[in-house]
Amino acid sequence: MRRIQSALVASAAAMTMLLAACGSSDTGGGASSSAGGTGGGDKETLTLGMTADPPSGWSPTDQPGYQGWAGEAVWDTLVTCEVDGTNAANVADTFEVTNDNKTFTAHIREGMTFSDGTPVDSAAVKASFEYVAANGGSTKDYAGVTFETPDAQNISITWPEPQGPILANKVCNPKIAPPAWLTAGQFDTPVGSGPYVLDPAGTTTGSVYAFTKNPDNWNADHYPYQNLVLKVISNPTAAVSALTTDQIDAILVEQESVGQVEASGSDIKKFKGQTTRLLLTDHLGQVNPALGDVKVRQAINMVFDKAAMAQSLYGGEAEPTAQVFRQGSDAYIEGLEDPYPYDVDKAKALMAEAGYADGFTLQLPVMEGQNHETLMPYVTQQLAQLNIKVEQAPLSGANAIGDLLSGKYPVVLWQLGNFGNSAQQIYIESTPDGHWNLQHQPDDYIDSRWEQMLSADPATSKKLQQEINQYLIDQAWFAPMVYMGTNFAYNGEKVSIPTESDQEALTPKLRDFQ
Repeated sequence: MRRIQSALVASAAAMTMLLAACGSSDTGGGASSSAGGTGGGDKETLTLGMTADPPSGWSPTDQPGYQGWAGEAVWDTLVTCEVDGTNAANVADTFEVTNDNKTFTAHIREGMTFSDGTPVDSAAVKASFEYVAANGGSTKDYAGVTFETPDAQNISITWPEPQGPILANKVCNPKIAPPAWLTAGQFDTPVGSGPYVLDPAGTTTGSVYAFTKNPDNWNADHYPYQNLVLKVISNPTAAVSALTTDQIDAILVEQESVGQVEASGSDIKKFKGQTTRLLLTDHLGQVNPALGDVKVRQAINMVFDKAAMAQSLYGGEAEPTAQVFRQGSDAYIEGLEDPYPYDVDKAKALMAEAGYADGFTLQLPVMEGQNHETLMPYVTQQLAQLNIKVEQAPLSGANAIGDLLSGKYPVVLWQLGNFGNSAQQIYIESTPDGHWNLQHQPDDYIDSRWEQMLSADPATSKKLQQEINQYLIDQAWFAPMVYMGTNFAYNGEKVSIPTESDQEALTPKLRDFQ
């Protein structure tokens, strides 16, 4: 979820090259699969630690992208999303985009079956997309979609409007499942065609999830481990202990634990693609009237000491930032001077000018595994200086992700992953259809530039993206704090991670482990 994942091309010319690549036949795996896989290995068990429990139940629309190994294990997708913004073959062995970037046509591999023995065919793909269109936090991405299924192996998926730089992500997200299973809606046990099958006997919900290899998966040779075990370890100290005592093979660790982990002989793979921020999504003040005043949003920006956060909360392994986009992406503005330096007195003055000197109450959702235990005390303390009272709203269980994205909470504190291609990030976070634009509120400035981006050349697209970034900064749609990353610790004697497939640069994908 973390967001939730893709790097995409943002121009008509680049899209043409992308489509040409998409039309080619696959010869045994997607780009990531063939880039470093050992192939046909016979390793016994891969045991991964997860810092947060996935939502209870196996609804395909409630699976997180962040540490989403459980979903990646049991389900295939029509195609995969690659780091460079292209799609690679998965259930579909060939595919192309036509009809002015509105139609995605795919040929489904012959002979594929789900774990219940039913065929993976065009009816299953159609049903899976229809399910996503009606359930979960991304329904707007599939509004008005129509399908043609001339036979069991071919399908065309058509959107009512051109999708431009975001089509690739929309076709790689839905998890492909049997129509009857989706219709029944009994998601106690997942049914898919992925590289692994859930082992209920070895699974204890909330603690341990066990899987056995699916030898019938089309790409089974790429996954060398015969068994996969996911252990939920939310305590950072326990995570380090489990890794250093060989109870697990890999897990995310906090920065302060890196030295201890390396001293034990484990390896560290550093990912850097996150920005810690408040998402101030109620720009129009429809839920909380105070948030509709730009001075209030600017005041919130100015009450955080970003340099101190980088040092004290992230052990010096973070950088203060005034923008939410990844360094080096098209939207990122080099040399930007922070327009909201830490200044509590000026922040209080802005609150008074806006008529909110007495502050207001703000509910902030909290979830395990999102570093809220470290961040929330500081955020609560600083907002209190503006008389903004924070009430924490714990989210857990099967509905946690849906509640987070529902719009119930107009402000969210999150370490949100940033896409390597900022066009996709703009769509997700700033357009009315984006699932991280929690209130889905329109804005004429952003919406008009987004429409231009759908057919812009690369140089124009970059210019438009930076204009959007500057506008987001001026209007304080976010309160960015620090640009940071994650530390993924692993047993290098047993596990190798030769590829990085996560578009948000947060953790390895399941297909990266060898």
